[in-house]
Amino acid sequence: MTAPTLSHDDDVVICVRGLKNGFGEQIVHEDLDLDVRRGEILGVVGGSGTGKSVLMRSIIGLQTPIEGEIEVFGENTIGRDETEATEIRKRWGILFQGGALFSTLTVSENVQVPLKEYYPKLDQALLEEIAAYKVVMTGLPPEAAPKFPAELSGGMKKRAGLARALALDPELLFLDEPTAGLDPIGAAAFDELTASLQKTLGLTVFLITHDLDTLYAICDRVAVLADRKVIAVGTIPELLALDHPWIQEYFNGPRGRAAVSSVKANAGHATEDRG
Repeated sequence: MTAPTLSHDDDVVICVRGLKNGFGEQIVHEDLDLDVRRGEILGVVGGSGTGKSVLMRSIIGLQTPIEGEIEVFGENTIGRDETEATEIRKRWGILFQGGALFSTLTVSENVQVPLKEYYPKLDQALLEEIAAYKVVMTGLPPEAAPKFPAELSGGMKKRAGLARALALDPELLFLDEPTAGLDPIGAAAFDELTASLQKTLGLTVFLITHDLDTLYAICDRVAVLADRKVIAVGTIPELLALDHPWIQEYFNGPRGRAAVSSVKANAGHATEDRG
């Protein structure tokens, strides 16, 4: 019997209510609420120690909360029967920070890992065909497929990790600091790829980032973690209207002003190109 949904809105893909996380006496989250809407790219920001990755790990079942409820696709994910949990996990993909590729496997073999886990009877030729398609989908050259992670640049590793995250044709994509460690050009290219895939595949994206350029360029809304909870969710203009000191310092600091200038410059170039 399915537990009642926490949100009655069919457009809410992730619903978190009253979440409490902690490690020993250290409480990371308390009474945290969050909704992620279908088809949006939601950016998640917060200072160091606010538990952005812990929140993601709670949603995907790698962290057991002390208290609270989490639903994904209208299904409770806490304490779920393993078979039922597996059916839910098939519907999402995850790009962990740094790519988290298996160093002893080629790019193609890395992409095949979730396919073999959930569909062990697939023919090897089909596995390789799917992997090759996902590699090209994420902007990697076909010749990257037989290479090992050590042979790839940082940006290529991120794309290979993204190819693996998309292996099962997920509806929901989790990205943990996807542009961390990339140069500005590489980060912008990854942002463009994310936005393109989201639109083409109809993905819902939960994106943890510190990159203000990413927030301005591709995020529909931004959730701000502070004071052990989500203190605000909205568009960047809506967040800028709030007087919380961390929000003002984050978005109006030197990096925030630089990101705004960059967005305006890019918009100007786009206008010139259309002209």
